[in-house]
Amino acid sequence: MDAQLKKGLLDVCVLAAIQAEDSYGYKIIKDLKPCIELSESTLYTILKRLEAAGMLTVRSAEHDGRLRKYYHITEEGVRRIAEFREEWKQMVSVYRFIMKEE
Repeated sequence: MDAQLKKGLLDVCVLAAIQAEDSYGYKIIKDLKPCIELSESTLYTILKRLEAAGMLTVRSAEHDGRLRKYYHITEEGVRRIAEFREEWKQMVSVYRFIMKEE
């Protein structure tokens, strides 16, 4: 798979994982496991990139005596998911075109 396409898919997957409620790293990995496996290092790189792009915010809260970072999707992040859904419609159309040729 093209690296840029994969990067974009992973970004949207992470945003979708926190869309319904704020979440933290381990839970995001666990929630995504049915569709894609992510290492912690890959996830935290994605989270930093999304934060820098203004698509999520981070807050720290104590949990069992330790600080845990919680991630919250912003309006920009919600817009990115909506854009992806539109882009995906085009991808499906291209896929169908390619597959009818076989």
